[in-house]
Amino acid sequence: MANRTVALVPAAGRGLRMGGDVPKQFLTLGGLPILVHSLLALERADTVHEVVLVVPSAERDYCLREIVARHGLTKVARVVPGGEERQDSVRLGLQTVGDEAEFVLVHDAVRPFLTADMIGRALARAAEWGAAVVAIPMRDTVKRVGADGLVERTVDRRGLWLAQTPQAFRVGVLREAHRKAQLEGVRATDDAQLVEWFGNPVAVVEGSGENIKITRPEDLVIGEAILAARRSGARDA
Repeated sequence: MANRTVALVPAAGRGLRMGGDVPKQFLTLGGLPILVHSLLALERADTVHEVVLVVPSAERDYCLREIVARHGLTKVARVVPGGEERQDSVRLGLQTVGDEAEFVLVHDAVRPFLTADMIGRALARAAEWGAAVVAIPMRDTVKRVGADGLVERTVDRRGLWLAQTPQAFRVGVLREAHRKAQLEGVRATDDAQLVEWFGNPVAVVEGSGENIKITRPEDLVIGEAILAARRSGARDA
């Protein structure tokens, strides 16, 4: 299939910042696990053909039964055990992507408000440049603060963007970036950073302030408000 896209969802994190014993991706938002919202968005996107879900090894059977089967997620082709850190989980998931795939779309499990439009625009830019990241311009004033807790200077925010996901890549570009990073012991906070280090250009696609990453208890409150507004809008339409 031409332009075949596999979405890779790393969901093996422990979510320590959220507190409690339940990993944040399994917490409930609007009556469904946060992870399910993210997977349903990928399920509905025509430009995504297959999903690889990377989960904690101890939760694999639970995810197969209670996440994939219970919610009818037919695009989830594989559920694989993750690694110690996000970068390891993406690499392990990437190893299961077949050679027929042209693009891989990496998306955070706990960003439940991605849209088909974001996915499509990211893939279009990745087709042009080999890599693309959804991001939003920095709007707040940025301060550099020293170890003593005092402001050292105000940083010019022009040209500064906050990276989100999804992030789209040609499969070969992301594979080579991960391979080289593993050989050289390079760690990064997201896949776009690895691809930048590898030397491939990364295009930017403007995202949305609603495309939040749910990592703290207050984010759940914000998420419920976004979900309620979307549901209200759908009823009013």
